[in-house]
Amino acid sequence: MTERVLAIVLAAGESTRMKSSKSKVLHSIGNLPMISHVIRALAETGVSDVAVVVGRDAESVIAAASSEGLSIESYEQKERLGTAHAVLAARPALERGYDQILIAYGDGPLIEAAPLVEALDKVRSGYDAAVIGFHTEKPFGYGRLLQDGADLVAIREEKDATEAERAVTFCNSGLMAIDGQKALALLSAISNNNAKKEFYLTDIVEVLRSAGGKAATVEAPADMVAGCNNRAELAELEAIWQRKKRLQLMISGVTMIAPETVFLSHDTKIAPDVTIEPNVVFGEGVVVETGAVIHAFSHLEGAHVASGATVGPFARLRPGANLGRNSKVGNFCEVKKADIGEGAKVNHLTYIGDAVIGARSNIGAGTITCNYDGFNKFETHIGADAFIGSNSSLVAPVSIGDGALVASGSVITADVPAQAAAFGRARQSVKDGYGAEIMARNKALKESRKK
Repeated sequence: MTERVLAIVLAAGESTRMKSSKSKVLHSIGNLPMISHVIRALAETGVSDVAVVVGRDAESVIAAASSEGLSIESYEQKERLGTAHAVLAARPALERGYDQILIAYGDGPLIEAAPLVEALDKVRSGYDAAVIGFHTEKPFGYGRLLQDGADLVAIREEKDATEAERAVTFCNSGLMAIDGQKALALLSAISNNNAKKEFYLTDIVEVLRSAGGKAATVEAPADMVAGCNNRAELAELEAIWQRKKRLQLMISGVTMIAPETVFLSHDTKIAPDVTIEPNVVFGEGVVVETGAVIHAFSHLEGAHVASGATVGPFARLRPGANLGRNSKVGNFCEVKKADIGEGAKVNHLTYIGDAVIGARSNIGAGTITCNYDGFNKFETHIGADAFIGSNSSLVAPVSIGDGALVASGSVITADVPAQAAAFGRARQSVKDGYGAEIMARNKALKESRKK
């Protein structure tokens, strides 16, 4: 018979220390809500169901948790009476009966599947519970995991610990696995006989031992089980996550000239032999194929960069930008919802939006696709091997044929056939001596202002 595992994710915190108008677990790491990171890790453990205990912003929290494809149920914690009370908010799920229970936290986005699986395995081997802990040189404020050999005998809070117990550096992360057949009885037996009159999940160890049971520990890196309580800690977690993501990419064959200045998203995909220069930001939905170069100070979001293409420096690729093989989007260019054909060049100071540019076409400096009339967006189509002169404005909807030429400084409002040349500017007029007259007049005006 297939084993059934329930994960209970505690996500009902008030976000008081975050000083935020939204739930703490909705704040992002790598452009993904913290709770979504937790659900991803749980998905890799093979859990059957997930119960999310919610408070504020419940609808948004559930939407974020549901984005990872697992079966999600929500339970509201109406009062804040401790961590064990929060877990018991999911009592209806616990009552259905599961082989294993996993307890996780929505504000612990760096957790990975490995220690969770190890904790489940400890319970499968005969322990009633397995608590995930971490070692730290600065244990002050954390609950200490007190062991007798391989067995966990208690979780002692800082204020209750003896001097010897405070010297222990193995600390409680709060994450744990519990025997699903015993979980409800163990949780229900936890009392609130303490100064705060709250039900502490950490008391489960002494409860199960008093009933003849036994608990185990699992060690995880401190960074992996870190939680988030304020904006400073959010920034620290982001930095840790970014370092790990960069390292993964570099080990896979990506070159980063100054990796500490490159910022990635949770879904960034970069192939081997891509080079990334300093100060590059990847928003969500970016794919970069092998051999591409992303030059310094570029920003990419929702873009696909094909093999051999180059971007930047100082380029912005917005959602829908699709760069073909060996194409180029150069400095101070912006591309949005546009296909740049193979070998095409958009070199400098240009905006291309809602457009298709054919293979090998050249877009001169300062070119603008005028795609918006204040209410509607329109498309510009440029064929293969076309040449668009500098400082041209292409007023969409408009089509430029294969091999066509648009003269510099033109405003193009009608279609240009293949192989044709279009001039959309006034005829040049030259007046001898008039330049000197204008400059003299302007100089006199400047001098008059000094008086």
